[in-house]
Parts: sequence; C-alpha cells; structure tokens
Amino acid sequence: MSASTIGGLVLLVLVVLTILTGLRTVNQGTVAVTTIFGKYRRPLRPGLNVVVPFVEKIFRRISTQNRAVELQFQAITADQANVYFTAMMVYSVLNENEDTIKNVAFKFFSEKDFLTALVRSVEGSTRGFVATMRQAEILGLRGEIVSEVKENLDMTLETWGYHLMDLQLNDITFDQAITTSMAQVVASNNLKAAATNEGDALLIRKTKEAEAEGTAIRIAAEAERTAAQLRGQGIALFREEVSRGLAQAARDLEANNVDASMILFSIWTETIRQMAQDGQGNVLFLDGSPEGMNKQMRDLMAMGQLNVAGPPPN
Repeated sequence: MSASTIGGLVLLVLVVLTILTGLRTVNQGTVAVTTIFGKYRRPLRPGLNVVVPFVEKIFRRISTQNRAVELQFQAITADQANVYFTAMMVYSVLNENEDTIKNVAFKFFSEKDFLTALVRSVEGSTRGFVATMRQAEILGLRGEIVSEVKENLDMTLETWGYHLMDLQLNDITFDQAITTSMAQVVASNNLKAAATNEGDALLIRKTKEAEAEGTAIRIAAEAERTAAQLRGQGIALFREEVSRGLAQAARDLEANNVDASMILFSIWTETIRQMAQDGQGNVLFLDGSPEGMNKQMRDLMAMGQLNVAGPPPN
C-alpha cells in the first residue's frame, strides 16, 4: 500500500471522527444551549443536532417539562401564633422561545440556585400574607393564600423565564398548645349548640303541651257549659210539663167534684212505691199510725192548696 493511499485513509478517518464529534442528541422535553468560547451561540431542539466540532459546546440542558417540589416552612400570624405549612409547588419553563431559553440558561448560576430563589420567594410571600391575619382566620384562607403568592410571583418568575403553575397547601398546623385550645373551643361550641338545641326543643315541646292542654280544657269547658245549658233546659221543660199536667188533672178533678188533694196523695204513694222497688239498701221510716197518716194528709192538702192551681196557662 502506497503512502498516498495510507494518507488518504487517515484523512478519511479524521473527517469521520470530526463529523461524529460534531453530532449532539437532545432528548424530548429538553432544550440544549450552546456556547462558543463561553458566549451564547444558539438553542438545540430535541433530536439529532450538528455543532461545530471542538468549538461549539453544550452549556446547559434545560428541561421544559413540569417539575414539582415539596416545601415545609413556618410563618407567624398577627397575633404571634406559629403556623407550619406543608406545600407542593409545580413550575415549568414559560415557553420554548429562544429568548426565554437564553434567559433560563444564564439568569442563575445553576438549577439549584434558581430553585432556592423560587422556594424562598414562595415562603416570603406566604409569610407576608399570614403576618396580616389572625390565627383563627388562617385555616379558612387556603385559596386566598395561594392567590396572593401567585399574584406576587408571576411577574418575577416571568423575568426568570419560568411560570408557577400550581401551589397547593397540603397541611396547615399550629403549635400543640394552640391545637389543643382550638379543639377545646370547637368542643365547647358544639356543647353550647347542643344545649341550645335541646333547650329550644324542650321549650317547643312544653309550649305545644301547654297549648294542647289549654285547648282540651277550653273544649271541655265549652262542652260542660253546653251540657249544663241543655240539662237546665231539660229540667225546666220537665217541670213545665209536670206543672201543666198537674194543673190539668186538678181542673179535671174539680170539674168532677173530686178533691184535688188526691193528686198529691197519689204522687206521694207512687214515689214511695218506686223508692221501695228501685232502692238499693235504702231504708225508709214512715209513720203508719192514724195520727201520722192524718198529719201527712193535712200536709199534702196544704201543699195542694198552694200548688194545685199550677202556673197560668200559656
């Protein structure tokens, strides 16, 4: 093999090695930034890229995918209560434009420095908001805290080439003494509410019972009054009819020349018979002597002279 042939082969090998040295692969979801002699040159997109061998170097590979980081930090409320936060933050590169990629590549010395600045910014914004609130208000302000942090950081992160996609406050806790006192407050409020509800229920039940009892008494009184009126009317009608009957009987006896006192005697003897027949254990003492019977007849005749005439006819 001649020297020229060997030289040609060596030259070919050098050319191939040079070409291979200038090939760079960029993974999907990543943008590479190159420099020439330390100065920004251009971004390399995902896939196979060709760079100037031995001169153009990849300075940094920047991920355009979403990234998440967990945070744990402390804040102090306006009433000097310690609040402990456990949060998750999701962030990403703002877009894949060349200016944005260049800004991301050179704004911070390293990815670690950027992440430190981002975490401290989130913590500082949260602490600033919490410092204006009281301890009792914090648990109900998760959404407001997140909105406040994102509003404060959006402009700053855009200048860094990043975007804060989401911030979730997974856990908010307090010192043990405060947690215990909060639990006691909740328990006492629940007991107070239960006692109030029980008292209201008892009051309603007693009121309804009183209303029902009053209604029953009123109905019974009205019924008794009506019954008394009806009884009185019945007795009055009975007496009126008896009086009319006696008066008519007396007139009939007088028209037939019969002593009207016989009516009284007949009523008296009928009453004694009824009492003897229907009485239950009652004892009647009657004077059966002639003097006693004469006295009873005189009494009946005297009553007859008073009552035989009866009420005037209607």
